[in-house]
Amino acid sequence: MADELVKFESKGHIAVFTLDRPKAMNAVSGQLSQAMGKYLDKFEADDNLWIGIICSSHPKVFCAGADLKAINKGEQIETPKGGFAGIVRYPRTKPLIAAVDGLALAGGLEIVLSCDLVVCSKKSQFGVPEVKRSLVPAAGGLFRLPRRLPQAIGMELLLTGDRLSSERAYQLGFVNYVTEDGKAFEGAMDLAKRIEVNAPLAVRQARNVAADTMLASDEEAWEASAKAMSYLVRTPDFFEGPRAFIEKRAPNWTGKKPSKL
Repeated sequence: MADELVKFESKGHIAVFTLDRPKAMNAVSGQLSQAMGKYLDKFEADDNLWIGIICSSHPKVFCAGADLKAINKGEQIETPKGGFAGIVRYPRTKPLIAAVDGLALAGGLEIVLSCDLVVCSKKSQFGVPEVKRSLVPAAGGLFRLPRRLPQAIGMELLLTGDRLSSERAYQLGFVNYVTEDGKAFEGAMDLAKRIEVNAPLAVRQARNVAADTMLASDEEAWEASAKAMSYLVRTPDFFEGPRAFIEKRAPNWTGKKPSKL
């Protein structure tokens, strides 16, 4: 649809979500959240799509946060399944990369925090300025930011509302790569292609166990690891990997799930 606020396309096994509300700096409205949720459903349901990238059509802004005009009108800007922007609480299983080329502020940063990996340009800045308006970043920022950054730095950003530069974000391990301005999407595609060559179900299991056990006990983490391996040994790709190695060729991954779980 021409008026959709999120564009969705596939490039091989890579899905691309483009926030496309440039006149409002991609401020999150109910319509944008619904579109993102719809396409996340499509992404998760398609076994031929293995990795996703979220980017922006705006040359200077990834996302400026919530649409305050919509909120003032009483509009519901969250979705039941995914919450804010249709993504922050979405029960996702496939890896997502945020491609940030500009400002990611307030809810915009919370979208970034919902992703697994981040590629940004030099001009990019990150921040949660909510306290400057007697608000808090309640779409995941309050707890995800101190987890993704050293706790003291995350707390500093939450309490001051100050911004984090791309250089500092890279130094702190918050972003994976920093590109030249205007090249964040290309950098994200390069990273996605490096993931794409691997067995998709193994990538998914690795991502999910790592994400789900971040605050788990060792016993719970060992159990989750064992379940992931038990799942993979029942897939066709489990046998394809060693076979391709022995035959000295690139593996032909199918991404087919076990017939019996």
